[in-house]
Amino acid sequence: MFVFIGIFISFAAILVGYTMHGGQIGVLIQINELVILAGCGAGSIISAQGMAGFTMVIKSVIGLLKPDPITKQAYLDVLKMMYELFNIARKEGLLGMERHIEKPEESEIIQNYPSFLTNHHARDFFCDTMKVVLTGAVSPHDLAEMMEVDLDIGHHEAKIPFEAVQTVGDAMPGFGIVAAVLGVIITMGKIGGEASEVGHSVAAALVGTFLGILLAYGVFAPMAKFMEARANNEFQFMNCIRSALFSFARGESPITCVEFARRNIEPHVRPGFVEVEAAVKGQAA
Repeated sequence: MFVFIGIFISFAAILVGYTMHGGQIGVLIQINELVILAGCGAGSIISAQGMAGFTMVIKSVIGLLKPDPITKQAYLDVLKMMYELFNIARKEGLLGMERHIEKPEESEIIQNYPSFLTNHHARDFFCDTMKVVLTGAVSPHDLAEMMEVDLDIGHHEAKIPFEAVQTVGDAMPGFGIVAAVLGVIITMGKIGGEASEVGHSVAAALVGTFLGILLAYGVFAPMAKFMEARANNEFQFMNCIRSALFSFARGESPITCVEFARRNIEPHVRPGFVEVEAAVKGQAA
């Protein structure tokens, strides 16, 4: 949501400054220029990423309207959940976890943490990895490599939307020039006519360049950066889970597994040691 608020502030400042100089807003409303820029932008994404990539971009842009699900509370929830499940494995053996990871949506423990349950990537990553651990056929270091490959592939896919938006943003000034050149071509056909008509045509052509630069640096660049931050937050969340699972596979105690995971959280959203200890002990009680 904040990315759109920032874009609105930028647009408002430009329009206010423009009108303060005596500019007319109506001159900037050139639907034909917008059609060219929007068509070129959408076409470049589809030609580079296909319809699947274009759909991912649309979903990611719509997702910016929602708050970031990776918060301090989300980390605290996943740490508490893993502590509970690891405790069950310690008390009842690995088979005691089987019913929780086979059908996580029916687990009385996982159900208590909807932020994790609704995060399909994190939920599937945790449950699938625990199923591998239950087989006992993979060593901890092989498991670590398996998880790293999984996370790298997932992060590579998550980068597609913001890289596509960034590419379009980089190309927008060029598309703006294309729109302006087309306007100049039309203007050349009006040479010899009324000066006001020629001037209006030139102004309309320049709007294409203006919009191309504005969209590049005022819309697409901040959106791409914000989408990249979201993807990195998701990757960091998954990496936190990976650290706990690797520690568990090595035979560490539940609280040690949770502490390894906590240390993998960025400081601005990392729960404190005392906070986590109090939370997991409260759950255990």
